[in-house]
Amino acid sequence: MLNMLPGAIELGLIYALMALGVYITFRILNFPDLTVDGSFTTGAAIAAVMITNGFAPWISTMTAFMGGFAAGACTGLLHTKGKINGLLSGILMMIALYSINLRIMGQPNTTLRGSEALFADVSPLLLMPIFVLMVKVLLDLFLHSDFGLALRATGDNPLMIKSLGVNTDHTKILGVSLSNGLVALSGALIAQQSGFADISMGIGMIVIGLASVIIGEAIFGAKTVFRATLAVILGSIIYRIVVATALRVEWFDASDLRLITALIVIVALVLPTLQRKRKQKKTAQKRSQELLISSK
Repeated sequence: MLNMLPGAIELGLIYALMALGVYITFRILNFPDLTVDGSFTTGAAIAAVMITNGFAPWISTMTAFMGGFAAGACTGLLHTKGKINGLLSGILMMIALYSINLRIMGQPNTTLRGSEALFADVSPLLLMPIFVLMVKVLLDLFLHSDFGLALRATGDNPLMIKSLGVNTDHTKILGVSLSNGLVALSGALIAQQSGFADISMGIGMIVIGLASVIIGEAIFGAKTVFRATLAVILGSIIYRIVVATALRVEWFDASDLRLITALIVIVALVLPTLQRKRKQKKTAQKRSQELLISSK
């Protein structure tokens, strides 16, 4: 049982960057962005192709971030300037990215075996905690800046923030771009950790990102930005541990991963609602008793 922990934590830390991206659109911007399923593969494809062509792993990883950033900007532009529904904008971009990713790789699968990847000399378990912490600190600082505050307000109350003279189109475009940049960064790191990039590796990423966000918030809370981003990172690690544990159950196969993910998200969504209702019921009963006592 303990043997699977290092691998689960390692994957949880890498996927935490993707979960932070999903947190920006899902929680901060309240934007249903399905571009994630395509931009994750975009990051992996760019990194894999650049590394196999002799580029340094760090340069390839940062270029992958910019690729995802550009994909997110396209989704943001479709929604804000093209006036296309947010959900449809994400779906259209996701479909377009499938062909773009095939163009980038030139084939459905690119292997990194024999190439100098980022984790060739250092273990992901040593590098990723530092890297994820750096990204978290930078994201926290950004969300506390003037533009970050405008971004958060855009998701909470777009009409109010627009009345204060803020261009919500710009905040949405930047928010979706940053989100997909982080998703692509995660895809680039996963490609280097697993040793390949595949055209189908991004399918279902949005659900995994949502699971990490919801689990983290349900367990650790999200009252402040610092706590929320930390909860997302820890939620990603917990999600990977839960999946690894579930796959050790005898009657679960590796092909059941999507089913397990869906079940985890359902449980994470339903449990807080049930707890809240129980709490409200207890509070109502307590008030009724107090009223009865005071009326005697």
